Amino acid sequence: MNSAVLVIDVQTVLFDPQPQPFERDQVISRINQVSEWAHGAGVAVIFVQHEKPDSVLAYGSDGWSLQSELKVTPHDHLIRKQTPDSFLHTDLDELLKQQQIKHLIVCGYASEFCIDTSVRSAAALGYDITLLADAHTTHDKEHANAELIRQHENITLPHLTSFGRNITAMTTEQFLIQMTTHLERAQ
Repeated sequence: MNSAVLVIDVQTVLFDPQPQPFERDQVISRINQVSEWAHGAGVAVIFVQHEKPDSVLAYGSDGWSLQSELKVTPHDHLIRKQTPDSFLHTDLDELLKQQQIKHLIVCGYASEFCIDTSVRSAAALGYDITLLADAHTTHDKEHANAELIRQHENITLPHLTSFGRNITAMTTEQFLIQMTTHLERAQ
């Protein structure tokens, strides 16, 4: 199955100021691990960047830039968005269809907004999804801390069966072991 890694909103203004998102350093490291695997396996990597005119997320601003620790190659794709949905008013779906992608490996920020919305939208559009359970994050909120919010998404999203698509949540380590095992069996 053709897959793509979808890295959502890992941008300077969301990851670098204090307070930083939950497990910021670990999440960036895990995203880099999966991106490196994808680059080596010939799997597309797509970075989605949120933007809002006249704000710290204005297109081209320092805050809008991808977080500097991310390992991005010239072969990676960049998508700009202005809503929590990585598909709404973007060319993401078109890009995926051109490359015959059927499966998305999702990670990034913010668990309860752009990750949740994009996973639901992807499922509605017919994509199977692997949510990297420890490679998405958010900030603490008044009603729940970021760790609990992430756990909630990891439990809730795989139970969305009405779309008729397979949504799974697994850790980055589980995913990489699964992919290594799958490649060994294919050889």
